[in-house]
Amino acid sequence: MITKIAITDDHQMVLKGIESMLKGIDEIEVVGTYQNAKETLDNIGKNSPDVLLLDINLPDINGLKLCKQLLELHPELKIIALTNFDELSYVKRILNIGAHGYLLKNTDRIEIIKALKTVLSGDTYLQKGVEKRLVNSGLGRKSRRDDFIKLTIREQEVLVAISEELTTVEISKKLFISPKTVETHRMNLLSKLGSKNSVGLIKRAIEKGLLD
Repeated sequence: MITKIAITDDHQMVLKGIESMLKGIDEIEVVGTYQNAKETLDNIGKNSPDVLLLDINLPDINGLKLCKQLLELHPELKIIALTNFDELSYVKRILNIGAHGYLLKNTDRIEIIKALKTVLSGDTYLQKGVEKRLVNSGLGRKSRRDDFIKLTIREQEVLVAISEELTTVEISKKLFISPKTVETHRMNLLSKLGSKNSVGLIKRAIEKGLLD
């Protein structure tokens, strides 16, 4: 099966360099290269890539904003941030928006291929150095529960109720709180665990030892 890749970067040399790296790999086809947000938005629907390598520093629209727009328009699209910025604030923000991976531009062909396979399998990929810094800062995906996730008692109760497949109304009745408060706790949980929906939330919670 061919994996279709698109690349957004405002530097032609970067576009050509990545395209050259991926050239000759039978399972990968580069279907589009874009130099700004407008080109990306105008063409990505026609090119229909499976994965977009996205520079978050673009001349016309902030890459974080573009990532959010693209995922709203094409929720099935996998986006891997490709950037020179390794500040943890950028990593956290774009992952919370819904990006599926984070790579620095000094990456090599082997790691790009590994990242592509990882996000296509449904997991998040972080370049090793970036992930290590996240773990050390207390935000990493693979750190122990107490090292990086702090849930309130109520959030833990809501998490357990979600795992029991209770609806918002059922949770509100069980915990004697309003449906609006339940949704607030749900959104906080999604943010803390870096998930986009309840299925992903439960999966991450189990991985991190927050649920048995």
